[in-house]
Amino acid sequence: MQIAVTEVAFSRCKSPTRMPFRFGAVTLHEAELLTCRVGVRDANGRTAHGWSGDLLVPRWFRKDTDATPTEDAQELYAAAVAAARCYGSQSMASAFALWRSVWRHRVEPVPSEQPDLLVRGFGVAIVERAVLDAVCRLAGMPFAQALRADLFGFRPGEVHADLTDWNWMRDLPPPSRHVTVRHTVGMLDVLRPRDLAPEDRLDDGLPQTLADDIDEYGLSWFKIKIGAGPARDRRRLLDLAAFFAERDLAPGFSLDGNEQYEDIAQLAELLEGVAAETRGREFLSRLAWIEQPLARVVTFDRGRHRGLDRVVRFAPLILDEADATPQSFRRALELGYRGVSVKNCKGVFRALCNFGVCRRAEDRFQTGEDLTNVGVLPLQQDLVTASALGLPHVERNGHHYFRGLDHLDSGVAARAERAHGDLYRTLADGTVAVRIVGGRMAIGSLLDAVGYGTALGELADDLHVVVG
Repeated sequence: MQIAVTEVAFSRCKSPTRMPFRFGAVTLHEAELLTCRVGVRDANGRTAHGWSGDLLVPRWFRKDTDATPTEDAQELYAAAVAAARCYGSQSMASAFALWRSVWRHRVEPVPSEQPDLLVRGFGVAIVERAVLDAVCRLAGMPFAQALRADLFGFRPGEVHADLTDWNWMRDLPPPSRHVTVRHTVGMLDVLRPRDLAPEDRLDDGLPQTLADDIDEYGLSWFKIKIGAGPARDRRRLLDLAAFFAERDLAPGFSLDGNEQYEDIAQLAELLEGVAAETRGREFLSRLAWIEQPLARVVTFDRGRHRGLDRVVRFAPLILDEADATPQSFRRALELGYRGVSVKNCKGVFRALCNFGVCRRAEDRFQTGEDLTNVGVLPLQQDLVTASALGLPHVERNGHHYFRGLDHLDSGVAARAERAHGDLYRTLADGTVAVRIVGGRMAIGSLLDAVGYGTALGELADDLHVVVG
């Protein structure tokens, strides 16, 4: 479908957390939610709007310890505005061709060592997703159907020459109507109810400790944040091993280093130290992968990877923050990495291209890694992407650290539940929150909705009072 972008508008609102969330060196208490609305016109003069959204999370896109959260948010917003101007200046083309042109202008010419690559990519990606939503609405199709119909004009060979002859439509899996939750265990998260200080208890109708989460949601997969230093990480992992043993659970899990390890040898020492104890060794036998242990600026430094053979005895490494360009994953594969994260904030077409790279060898894989997504748009579109790529489970933490859809107008939240009752539920106090049963989210209504993950349609304009 040939289209032109006729307008792009943004809105922002505050989203306070219900409890602090620590990842790496950052503790999050609040984030801004950015919503994007685009207008598109096709070759026949028909028009439609599309929407997307993301939290402006501080110190993830750029690890600048001197920048305030407000400055981080403003930089991300400025990147989105700059990308929007590029989209609006393009001639009529497919959604993929528009994305490719804007990416070439905004990100491709920038040196790989420049620290704002992910910031620039974020700006391109948030408009990209709104364009995909608009194209789906023009055609009257859900996202997965539009993708398989090649409505977006996806041409992976233009990104990776060896994917020119790839039959990507044949390789796409059937979209799953359920997504398993891989629950985030933050570095400040309390494991047992007895360890939660009375003054810290929220009593807001949602689980707070890890034990509460397991009881409430039936969780069986987890993502454990590390990066407090090897000694503290070792104690935390052994405590988690004991916690799961107390509950007679044998869960699958991943580890997230959040760029906090100096080199791979230091990570190897941590894993070997945990494995030195019987319970720790048994615990690590269920480790699926280890995410981004090194800082992005040194991820491709071969000298930092001494001891990689010691680490991969436990689990393969995957790329996350260092995945800033379409070439990043290939560079990581050459070093011995085997996986790469899927995050909508990095772009849908980039995830599809990495899917093709993974299809070239059986030991390569993608993983779903949440960026504290909250409903409606960020969460729902991310779940649809995960389903389209056949990801078996996806990290979720927005439902834990943020209180349902409290950041939205209550009327909008109620409409979201009516439209997607398989994904949302209403708590006793009227708050709309996600529904997780048996460790899974049901997303059939998202897959069936015309557009990219939401049946709200024009009601999405009500997500914020002011759009512009």
